[in-house]
Amino acid sequence: MWRRACPRNPILRLGKKTHGLGAAWGNRRPYATGIRNCSGLAVQPTTGTLFCATNERDLLGDNLPPDYVTSVKENGFYGWPWFYIGDNQDPRHANQRSDLRGHVTVPDVLIQPHSAPLGLAFNTGKQFPAAWEGDAFVALHGSWNRSLHTGYKIVRLPFKDGKPTGEYQDFVIGFTAGEHDVWGRPVDVAFARDGAMLFSDDGNGVVYRVSYKAK
Repeated sequence: MWRRACPRNPILRLGKKTHGLGAAWGNRRPYATGIRNCSGLAVQPTTGTLFCATNERDLLGDNLPPDYVTSVKENGFYGWPWFYIGDNQDPRHANQRSDLRGHVTVPDVLIQPHSAPLGLAFNTGKQFPAAWEGDAFVALHGSWNRSLHTGYKIVRLPFKDGKPTGEYQDFVIGFTAGEHDVWGRPVDVAFARDGAMLFSDDGNGVVYRVSYKAK
């Protein structure tokens, strides 16, 4: 018979210590837990900080919960499956794991829900404006379960002093219009040796190259 875990249970306390907060038990200790789908993983070159682009959960409506890009903190717990974006409890798990409330790490940059961030890369600074060096670029694959489309673009996440400012800006757009028309779905992003951006599109089976030329 299954018994609800009690936060004062010594076995549960031992599990938290050896396996991480909210983690399933196994033979390896996770670096961080509660991240639903880290589809893009990269290291910020100037700080060595690990960053993750995450697809959040579905079936909570058009506008919940936000996807996100975040630094991944050692021993951090990001909520899945009980909470999202801090202490917002998933209604499908109401009144479960109250011991985790107040321990959920809030992500650095929230992305419009169902944008489906995938690839993540940091600008090497060899071609684009110097002010963009170290900024992150993310491929948004696009929504499949939202009444109005979102995503389907490449976005830039500005950084200051090695940390994200919390905002993001459109960088490459034009793959969708209206509620039904879609011409491409960005998947991954990378930077070539000359500093040009490369990104893949599985809607068309192509790779685009984006270069910068100063006026």
